[in-house]
Amino acid sequence: MSGGRGVRLPEGEDDPVTPQAPADAPATAPPADGVAPYPGRVVRLPGVYRPQTDTLLLALAMHGEGIGPDTDLLDLCTGSGALALHAARLGARVTAVDISRRAVASARLNSALARLPVTVRRGDLLKALPGRTFDAVVSNPPYVPAPGLSVPRYGAGRSWDAGPDGRVILDRICDDAFAALRPGGLLLLVQSGLSRPEQTVGRLSAAGLDVSVTDRVTIPFGPVTRRRAAWLRDRGLLRDRLEREELVVIRGRKE
Repeated sequence: MSGGRGVRLPEGEDDPVTPQAPADAPATAPPADGVAPYPGRVVRLPGVYRPQTDTLLLALAMHGEGIGPDTDLLDLCTGSGALALHAARLGARVTAVDISRRAVASARLNSALARLPVTVRRGDLLKALPGRTFDAVVSNPPYVPAPGLSVPRYGAGRSWDAGPDGRVILDRICDDAFAALRPGGLLLLVQSGLSRPEQTVGRLSAAGLDVSVTDRVTIPFGPVTRRRAAWLRDRGLLRDRLEREELVVIRGRKE
């Protein structure tokens, strides 16, 4: 998938990913179902992740998956709720979860402003919804490798920092996804190539899902990743001098 859609936005000071297109960029052609294949504009409290390239990439993937009125969908790590609102516009029944109080407040506010029925819960991933299953689970989780063995409990960094290999949250989602999906259920998640997508594919496959990498885009480092470039090289996560990273969408299907 090309990274050339829309127009380039200036980088935010605390954004780990360089955005490629604004959340409300005009479509090149009217979509057949009347819903633009990208999330709309949202508001967010300080410290809540700003929708950008990874959000857009996952929204585009969602758009091609037949998500609609018959879909019971869960958005894990919802942040501002941009992807949850996108799913609701497609007609899905949407539940959104985030551990951050500010993210939950932002998602609820955006749902109210958009007049879209999204149920937003505060909690720790699937622990917030014990025993629930869904037709689809989407997630743009924290995935940026960072010094420290765990994710931050406070501050903007909790939206993207995910331990020394970037996999603290990804591994938990991989381990729990099979049980959260109904038969035929769909998982879509986005992550950086720096956090080893091949491990995500392997872990989801071992859990029993039919897995593939469906979309890729290469982007320049954002400010956070750029500041960590030397550390990433020391960790063996960055093998060249180019300050670019690949984002991928990983798709899993429960047969």
